[in-house]
Formats: sequence, structure tokens, C-alpha cells
Amino acid sequence: MMKKDLGLFVLLIVVSAITGAINPAFLSGVNLLNMANLIGLFGVFALGEGMVIITGGIDLSIGSMLALLGVVFIDLLTQYEIYWPLALLMVIAGGLLLGALQAFLVTKLKMQPFIVTLCGLLIYRGAARYYTTDSTRGFGYGDEADTISNIASGHIMGVPNTFIFLIVLAAIMAVVLHRSVYGRWLYAVGKNEEAARFSGIPTGVVIAVAYIISGALAGISTVMFVFYTNSVSPSSFGNFYELYAIAAAVLGGCSLRGGEGSIVGIVLGTALLQVLQNLVNILGIPNSLNFAVMGTVILLGVLVDQQLQARRRLAAATAGAARASAAAAAVRSGQSA
Repeated sequence: MMKKDLGLFVLLIVVSAITGAINPAFLSGVNLLNMANLIGLFGVFALGEGMVIITGGIDLSIGSMLALLGVVFIDLLTQYEIYWPLALLMVIAGGLLLGALQAFLVTKLKMQPFIVTLCGLLIYRGAARYYTTDSTRGFGYGDEADTISNIASGHIMGVPNTFIFLIVLAAIMAVVLHRSVYGRWLYAVGKNEEAARFSGIPTGVVIAVAYIISGALAGISTVMFVFYTNSVSPSSFGNFYELYAIAAAVLGGCSLRGGEGSIVGIVLGTALLQVLQNLVNILGIPNSLNFAVMGTVILLGVLVDQQLQARRRLAAATAGAARASAAAAAVRSGQSA
């Protein structure tokens, strides 16, 4: 896993250097800080998506979840005038609830994650549009909104708070994933759920926690994005963000087969995706092709993962054959003696 992360870091440096050579404005302080802000914004929910992918599942509902939670969050602050810490907790709780609902359908009713989260994508988006009668929600900046806005979209010593929050969150998640019993269980479930179950691992709980974490991080991302855009249009807010999260996770080394991935890799994948999109803009390629870039990234990531898996299987088979041959030779030698 360390080799993957190191290779991805080198790739990020190379692509950044090429982009900077093409257009020196890429390395300007303003552009780098803007990218850091975007990496922080998109990286938070990408971490949640990565956790789900490691289980062998997928979450296609993140973008629509942001839209539904976004309009609710703005209404809590403006229509109902709820104190912002409570509104923040309610939105995160909403993400937890939606994640838990999807976890229940996947683990208890044994539905396919693709179907469950695809339906979530449609249901949450439709609910957001119905709730607002398809109108945009926004707010004027009162004292309450100013306070949380400064936290969500401000900066410390020039570094965006969103980026700082992502690094802190990634450090916590790295401990959970790479240094805890739950993390070991998560990888085991992703590699072979049935074998993990026979080993005594509570596979249902492990998978459910991953979806709940993803929902909670979507709730946190909602607050950050609301103050980045200052308004929420239920028909477009968060559109295709789930694809961005999948692309970042796949770029970061998460296998769609499950059982592989790292927190550092997901953060690097998010950063690389932002650099690639910046490169697209620098080269004068229309913004409308951004999704084509993401699609290409996912395709190439899956293709590379498939080739690596094939090489590992071949290496394992070769090693097994060598051991079997050695054992047979030892038996023949003993018999001849």
C-alpha cells in the first residue's frame, strides 16, 4: 500500500510540474490556495466513499444527499432560526440517518449496494426538489450565518479551513483504518466477506459502519459546500459529486473489488483529480468535458487495477507451482535415498 501511495505522490508532483511548465499561473499563490480549498471540500466526502468501496460496495447517493441536506440546513438557519451549532448537528445527524438507512437495506435486507444507493440518488434529489418546489434556497448573512461561514469558508494563516479540516480528518481516519481492529476487519470483509464471516467477524456491522461514516461525512460536506456556494439549487447542487468521489478513491488506489485502499491514497487522488481539472482549464479544454475527464480517470484506474490483480494472481500461481515442484523434488529425493 505504501508503494502505491508513493507512486501516486510522484505522479502528482510530475503532473503538477508539467502543468506549471505549461502555465506558470498554476503555481501562483492564489491558484494553489483555491485548489487547496477545493481539495478540502471534495476530499471529505471522498473519504467516506473510499470506506464504502473498501467493503466492496459503492455509494452513488452522495451528491443527492448533499442537495437534500443542503436545503434543509439553509431552512434550519433562515426559516426556523435554529442556533447554528444545533443546525450543524442536525444536518450531520441527517447524514448519519440516511447512511444508516442504506446500511440497513444492504446488510439486513441483502440488497445490492449499487441498487440501494442508485435509488437513494433518485429519492433524495426528488425529495429536495419537492421540498423546495424546485426553487433555490439561500440566506442573508446574519450573525448566526456569519459565525459558521467564517468557520466553514475562512482560513488560518492563508491556508483554507477546509483543507486544514481535511488533513485533521484524514489523520483520524487513517488511525481508524490502519491502526484499529475495525480497520483490519474492514479490509478482511472487502477481500472476502464469506471468509471474514466464518472467521467470526461481524461483517454486517463492519459494512453498516462504513455506510454510516459516509453519510456523516456527507453531512459535514454539506455545510462546507453551502457556504462555498452561498445557495442551494436542489436540481443541480451536488450533481455528479458521487462520480468525483469514486474517481478520487479509484485514483487513490481503492479497488472496486474491495479490500484495498488507504486514506493517504484517497487524499492524493483528490488532489490529483483537482490538478488534472486545472490542467484541462489551462489547456483551454471546455468545462463541459470535465465529466469526460472524470470518466476517463475512473476507466484508467479500473484498467490499471485489473492489470495489477492479474499480475498478482500470476505471481501467486507461479510461486505456488514453484513450492509444489520443490516439495515433489524433496519427496522423490527421499524415496531414492
